[in-house]
Order: sequence, then structure tokens, then C-alpha cells
Amino acid sequence: MNREQLLQLIPHAGRMCLLDRVIAHSDRDIECTTGTHRDPGHALRRDGQLAALHLTEYAAQAMAAHGALLAGGNAQPGMLAALRDIRLHTDRIDTIDADLTVHAVRRLAQRDGSLYDFNVRAGERLLCEGRIAIAFGVLL
Repeated sequence: MNREQLLQLIPHAGRMCLLDRVIAHSDRDIECTTGTHRDPGHALRRDGQLAALHLTEYAAQAMAAHGALLAGGNAQPGMLAALRDIRLHTDRIDTIDADLTVHAVRRLAQRDGSLYDFNVRAGERLLCEGRIAIAFGVLL
């Protein structure tokens, strides 16, 4: 699945869509790749740098794509409810030359939300890992 197809699945548009491709997905997990962290015009850059903490947004977008794929392309609106056990193994990602691979595994699926474990790698190098809770039906 390419970037144009991804844009149909997630609520992020333009440069805020951080993923380039879905490589594989199942009922349980999703794997995506991207090179957007190298873009000098990246929407999340500050003072020319891109913090590793933004990898959690990459993971959340992979989770949104996973939910939409499981729902036949029409995911239930939701929002990031909690970050847990986030471990950053680098400070910045704008200096990384390799593409990023985002892997998210759904551990719990309920009517009002989902819980995912995730990791983000550059080649074999682990950059970030943790857990994200997504809440559904939340009105802002």
C-alpha cells in the first residue's frame, strides 16, 4: 500500500501524513516504512531538528492505518489516550539516513479503544519502543 492509499485511511493530510507505505498487515499487527524524517520541510521539525519523541506519532499513524484496514477502510474516529513505557534509544531522527520501519502489534481491542505495543527501527537499530492506548468515540 502506497502513500496515496494511506492518505485515504488516516485523518492526517499533506506533510502530516508521516508514513510512506504499509509493507504488511494482519488482524494482529501492521508494519510501515517511511523516509519522511529526512524531509527538511517536515511538519514537526523545530530549528531544523526532529526529536525522537515524534516517533510516537509515527507509531500512532500506523495504528490508525491498522484500524482503518481492519474496518474495511472506515476506521472509527479516535485519539491518542496514553503513552506508556516509552523508551527512546536516540535523541534525534533527522540525522538518520536509513528509512524507518514502524511495527505495531494490537494487544487489546475493545469497543471504546485499543492498546498497541510498537517499535520503530532504522535497519537493525532500535530507535523507540513502547505502548500506546487509543480511545474511540472521544469528542473534542
